[in-house]
Amino acid sequence: MAFGLNRDGWNEPRVKSPRASGQRVVRGMQVLAMVAIVLLVAAGAVSLAACGGGSDDRMVVVYTSVDQMYSEPILKEFEERTGIKVQAVYDVEATKTVGLANRLISEKDRPLADVFWNGEILETLRLKDEGVLARFESPSGAAISPQFVDPEGYWVGIAGRARVIIVNTDLLSPDEYPVSIYDLLDSRWPADQVGIAYPMFGTTSTHAAALYAYLGEDEARAYFQGLADRGVRVVDGNSVTKDMVAAGQLAFALTDTDDACLAIKDGSPVTVVFPDQLEGGMGTLVIPNTVALINGAPHPEEAQVLIDYLLSEEVERAVMESGWSHLPVRAVAVEQECFDVTGIVSMNVEYELLFDWLEPSRSELSEIFIR
Repeated sequence: MAFGLNRDGWNEPRVKSPRASGQRVVRGMQVLAMVAIVLLVAAGAVSLAACGGGSDDRMVVVYTSVDQMYSEPILKEFEERTGIKVQAVYDVEATKTVGLANRLISEKDRPLADVFWNGEILETLRLKDEGVLARFESPSGAAISPQFVDPEGYWVGIAGRARVIIVNTDLLSPDEYPVSIYDLLDSRWPADQVGIAYPMFGTTSTHAAALYAYLGEDEARAYFQGLADRGVRVVDGNSVTKDMVAAGQLAFALTDTDDACLAIKDGSPVTVVFPDQLEGGMGTLVIPNTVALINGAPHPEEAQVLIDYLLSEEVERAVMESGWSHLPVRAVAVEQECFDVTGIVSMNVEYELLFDWLEPSRSELSEIFIR
């Protein structure tokens, strides 16, 4: 089946950055404990020195939050084709992308990494803001939609995940399926049959920040306050919402395409709705993978070769076929078993604004959802 986002008829975001309205944006996120950072950096330095010291072989160091089962085969293929040794540092599940971003910040004055391949975008934007990233150009990015390319040249996106509604097909018939995120507020479905993950964490926090950027603070806060007042189920992550829908404990919930795809592949009685696709709707939020060059990269030439490879159409196809990502950032045709995304309208959100709203939205949502 053909894949490609339909960007005709995008709605323009209705608000600006909180900085533009005089609000002071609190930058950054909770850092790891100092002793943990020191130990992590020290261990990383020893590991990288052991791999690269005393050798004339070309090498490149990549930090990646893309799950190892998906990213490692791509990096090994790169090694085989180029002869460039890849030293990969993968995330730790407990800290995910935040841990790698904090590590890169701690190494800012003496960088060990060359490339950051991130499974999302917000931490990439934080690293740009912290001065960790360097500008780069890549011919592989020429066909990528401008929405997924930093106009200042610090990052480029590749295939992304989307925020979707996963539906239990045993509990709801097709004419009962929700079609919008606003259906989570609709009393047609009992509140205890509807779910979200806590919107202060993970990609749900990315989605929340996007709604603040797109709708404006008042309307976005009212939406989440409505979910809390209605008493929808709020759980500890997108994989939990997926599991609860698959088990029939929820009729539908918000999750990511990668989690939903796992449920489909497992044979669970579920389907996926890409929300807000009706004419005039806001569209579905796409969260792209991002690739960035580290400022002061120890191996800049090898880093450029790896970046060109990661941004290629071939790799975009590979990450979609593997099940990690499902929506392309360029026009490609890919066969994959979980979704048909032909003609899906993407939410037209400026990712820089999304980053600006992250901390203000988290602060408000913590007050709403944590008693």
